[in-house]
Amino acid sequence: MTDSAANTTGSQKPEARSQNGKAISFFWRRSLLVSGFLFVFGLAHASYAQQQQNLDKVEIHVLPVQGNVYMLVGAGGNITVQAGNQGVLLVDTQFAPLSDKVLAAIRQLSNKPIRYIINTHYHGDHTGGNESIAKVGTTPNVGPGANLQRPTATIIAHENVLNRMSAPAGVQAPTPTAAWPTDTYVSGQKELFFNEEGIEVIHAPAAHTDGDSIVYFRRSDVVSTGDVFVTTSYPYFDLQAGGSINGVIDALNRIIQIAIPKHEQEGGTYIIPGHGRLCDEADIVEYRDMATIIRDRVQAMIKKGMTLDQVKAARPTKEYDRRYGSTTGPRTTDMFVEAVYRSLSGKK
Repeated sequence: MTDSAANTTGSQKPEARSQNGKAISFFWRRSLLVSGFLFVFGLAHASYAQQQQNLDKVEIHVLPVQGNVYMLVGAGGNITVQAGNQGVLLVDTQFAPLSDKVLAAIRQLSNKPIRYIINTHYHGDHTGGNESIAKVGTTPNVGPGANLQRPTATIIAHENVLNRMSAPAGVQAPTPTAAWPTDTYVSGQKELFFNEEGIEVIHAPAAHTDGDSIVYFRRSDVVSTGDVFVTTSYPYFDLQAGGSINGVIDALNRIIQIAIPKHEQEGGTYIIPGHGRLCDEADIVEYRDMATIIRDRVQAMIKKGMTLDQVKAARPTKEYDRRYGSTTGPRTTDMFVEAVYRSLSGKK
């Protein structure tokens, strides 16, 4: 998106932006994101150190999705914003140094308090802004003392996110206490009703990590996936954090069960990936099929007794490499194949 386009989006009233967002064709959205945000997506899967060198130049771009849901693109994971009369809800918060820019982008959409932050998993490119963004928000109490407000926004996540962001007693935690989830769930899903909309926070077990959540905005018909679905690379699942290729495929199938296309498999339910462009059901079906085909090929090779080196040499990803593959960077095609092999063979 050009600077002028971004400024125009920011200057419109939220209601007008919402209606304009409905009128924008899916293909316009796709081409806009691919061309205008290309440099951002190139950063999306870089290491934290690499990101730090470039954050001063990062701009936060706002894209209307549909209903009262918006997508913020910067560096790190995509942020989903739901804005309405009751306040603002966020899904993920990108890197900590970008918090001021993220807040400025949110204020283009609403001047209401930030009430909730939902974390899709614990990685720093999705949770880094938790502390600084939560502290400028407030959460209204319900029940006795309902006129009181908690002094920060509520951070919601699966219990395993809290476990990985905190630490046992006597051990230094990897993240500050103020960034930790304050409202967790254990299994299944957690439900909210906010801004006149039902919101489902759905656990995806053993997928990208062991604490992934998929967030479904039922009235707006938008799904925020976190890193169980990205458009910029092969699936990345953190074996050390309980992730697996089968869990990723299960999560993709769960999203496909939710999504309903408008016509000819286009439009309808919109899907905001952890990294990459705005999608619909057809995109995620393609991605699921790719992951399943590669999983099945590697599984068959393992059954034949092939070693990891032999599996890599057989190139089970070959027809997908031009679209998703990489020979450089923190997550190469070889690393993906190795992760699939170890996930299926049980060799960590």
